Amino acid sequence: MKQIKLGCAPIAWTNDDMPELGSENSFEQCISEMALAGYKGTEIGNKYPKDPEILKRYLDLRGLEVASAWFSAYLTTKDFEEVKEAFIKHRDFLHAVGAKVIVVSEQGNSIQGQMNTPLFEQKPTFSEEEWKRFTTGLEKLGELANEKGMTVVYHHHMGTGVQTAKEIDRLMAETDPEKVSLLYDTGHLVFSGEDPFYVLKKHFDRIKHVHFKDVRTEIAAEVAEKKDSFLTGVKKGAFTVPGDGSIDFKPILDYLVANDYKGWIVVEAEQDPGICNAFEYALKAKQYIDVLV
Repeated sequence: MKQIKLGCAPIAWTNDDMPELGSENSFEQCISEMALAGYKGTEIGNKYPKDPEILKRYLDLRGLEVASAWFSAYLTTKDFEEVKEAFIKHRDFLHAVGAKVIVVSEQGNSIQGQMNTPLFEQKPTFSEEEWKRFTTGLEKLGELANEKGMTVVYHHHMGTGVQTAKEIDRLMAETDPEKVSLLYDTGHLVFSGEDPFYVLKKHFDRIKHVHFKDVRTEIAAEVAEKKDSFLTGVKKGAFTVPGDGSIDFKPILDYLVANDYKGWIVVEAEQDPGICNAFEYALKAKQYIDVLV
């Protein structure tokens, strides 16, 4: 574990897609409780200061680093120059706060933020033309990241055009490893019905960032059965922290360590903090992972 840093995502305190979840929780409470639970880093949420110097000052006081932050790309639906401009601004901010990887997810035609759209029935798929625009554009973003010594890590995600193992396989096959790496998210793979070990082993050399998220499989099954949206699934509690759901993280962590993974493992669980107290669950996850090591 000496080459692995353990971080925590702020989405358990305040959900960026549904700000009503955790609206009462402040930025300072969030990062203070992360530090108190024993984490070394954080990803960035909407309540975080936008000025790099101010953000670093708050984090330095608590011994926290920035692991990364999410970037919504629209490579399949917008002009590339528009995406490029937004990406450079995002890249430069992350570079200024010391992050090494940039989390990118394609949001063209995504349904992940739509409250009433069935998650599985209306999942988007890319046409051949869209795949070409997507992979070509993503490589260009990778080149822009490389200019600053940074790496694009692609986030496969429920309700998007890259959700399944087959879609991840195609993305990896059609992009240059020097320009595009992979974010490995246990929760999104299991929720989608995929084998997380298949993706871990097949694409380990491309994995440069990891999200540890657990799944309450009975709720995930209910989401599929009732044709719920992704956001409805989040509200119902489909996701939780490691050690509280169905995933056995020991073989996954053992594989990462045995194969010399270097980088962040970020604990992440979209939940309603009014039901699942963010600090309590962050601490639960940290204690669970500590036992696995």
